[in-house]
Amino acid sequence: MIRALLTACLALTATSMTVAQTSYIPHRVFDTGQWALFDFEGMLADLSRADVVFLGEQHDDPNTHRLELAVLEGLTRRRAGDVVLSLEMFERDTQANLDRFLAGELAEDAFLKDARPWPRYATDYKPLVDFARANRIPVIAANVPRPIASEVSKGGVNVLASKPEADRALFASELRCPTDDEYFKRFGEAMGGHPAEGADSVAARQMTERFYQAQCVKDETMAESIAKAHAAAVAAGRKPLVIHVNGAFHSDFALGTASRVSRRLTNVKVLVVSVLPIADMDQLAPTEEDRRRGNYLVYTRKKD
Repeated sequence: MIRALLTACLALTATSMTVAQTSYIPHRVFDTGQWALFDFEGMLADLSRADVVFLGEQHDDPNTHRLELAVLEGLTRRRAGDVVLSLEMFERDTQANLDRFLAGELAEDAFLKDARPWPRYATDYKPLVDFARANRIPVIAANVPRPIASEVSKGGVNVLASKPEADRALFASELRCPTDDEYFKRFGEAMGGHPAEGADSVAARQMTERFYQAQCVKDETMAESIAKAHAAAVAAGRKPLVIHVNGAFHSDFALGTASRVSRRLTNVKVLVVSVLPIADMDQLAPTEEDRRRGNYLVYTRKKD
């Protein structure tokens, strides 16, 4: 009798844990092509037919990260064996250790010691990496190393010309950073604009251009990483679906990393999802500008 009761209690505990792990995530999906609310499964069905999917996040929102895991799980169910996960949050020089960790050849603490994980890695990105590891999904450390990006922000993109050959594999071989397009305009606005006139205006413009060049190096490097991962999977006889997770600014409006992927990969379907945390999902009202933000807008409840 006691054994039966213990067994029942353990089963109940396991069930409770499962419920806790798969609890409901408040969200609404908006299809910008149809300009109408849509359903999550319908969005996944469409995303599963793409070649590259961008998940644009707000880094500090917990519900966003839970939805990203749900997207990865749903697309893996539909495209088992084809999925590749690409992350802004890991940098190219950590790829070898990331591969070893995914293969079970390196303990997690040893991997994270040199991986420079983001501050909330344990809650925000570890679930994605653990799911990929359990399901044998390749994970791409897509970004340029932070010290290199920092050098560009201080000295401009020309500092990369003097980099030794060993470092050149850590950033994109082709860098296009125009300052007369919509992306640069949006970047400048996000930086707070520029003074109207005088020497301060020139200095502010130069500073903005350096920061933009650092942003551009990140975009170009992540785009090259995605394109190479896609090409490698094709060469191996697969029909890959690369899911890339980045801050929304890198992919909103199909600019930044998204546009640079489209430049490198022709005749592929690239879809952009932008996750938008809001206080009241019952009051959501997408604007005409939002219509250009992505193929799908996923609204989730902002944490207080």
